[in-house]
Amino acid sequence: LFVLLIRLKDDDSGDHDQNEENNTQKDSEKEKNDREKPQTTTKRKAVVPGPAEHPLQYNYTFWYSRRTPGRPTSSQSYEQNIKQIGTFASVEQFWRFYSHMVRPGDLTGHSDFHLFKEGIKPMWEDDANKNGGKWIIRLRKGLASRCWENLILAMLGEQFMVGEEICGAVVSVRFQEDIISIWNKTASDQATTARIRDTLRRVLNLPPNTIMEYKTHTDSIK
Repeated sequence: LFVLLIRLKDDDSGDHDQNEENNTQKDSEKEKNDREKPQTTTKRKAVVPGPAEHPLQYNYTFWYSRRTPGRPTSSQSYEQNIKQIGTFASVEQFWRFYSHMVRPGDLTGHSDFHLFKEGIKPMWEDDANKNGGKWIIRLRKGLASRCWENLILAMLGEQFMVGEEICGAVVSVRFQEDIISIWNKTASDQATTARIRDTLRRVLNLPPNTIMEYKTHTDSIK
C-alpha cells in the first residue's frame, strides 16, 4: 500500500485534473438537482472506493483550522473553527484531494491541517483520543511540506505497525517554526509509543539529535 501511494505520487499522467473538471461539473449539476428536490433526509452517503481503485485500510478525513494567535480558545470555539475538507477511502481519492491542497509551507498565519481516521475529530476530548497522546516534532521553517507528506504517506500506508493505535496527524504552521504531530489512542502503552517514535525517526529521516516530545492529551487539556 505504501509503495502504491508513492508510485501514484510519481505518476504524472495528468488524469487528475481532467477527472476533477468532470467531477466539478457533475457536482454542480448534482447540487442544482438537490436544491430542486425536497429535502427528506440529511443522512450522509458513505465514502467507498470507486471501481478499480485501491482501498485504504481505513477511511480518513482532512480538516483545516485557522485562528488568531493570542486569543484564548475554548473547546467549543475550537470545534467551531475546524472545517472538514473531505473524506476519502482509496489511494486515488487521497491524491485527488491532496493534489489540490495548498502545501503547509505555503500557508500563512496560524494554520493547521489535520488528517484523522473517519469518525475521529481532531480534538483531545474525542472518545478515541481522550486516553491518548501525541509525539511532537518542532521544525525549522522550510521543512513542513516534505515532513508532512512523508508522515501522512507513512500513516496511510500502515508503516507504523501498531494495530489500531494511530488516530491521526497534524501539521501546525506558526510564525517562528512549524510543528508536526502524530496522535495515538493509548498514552500509557510505552511499547507502542516507542515504536511510533522510532518509525517517525525513520520515515522523516530525522537527525539523531532531533528533539521529540511525547505529550498526553490529559496534560494538554490541563
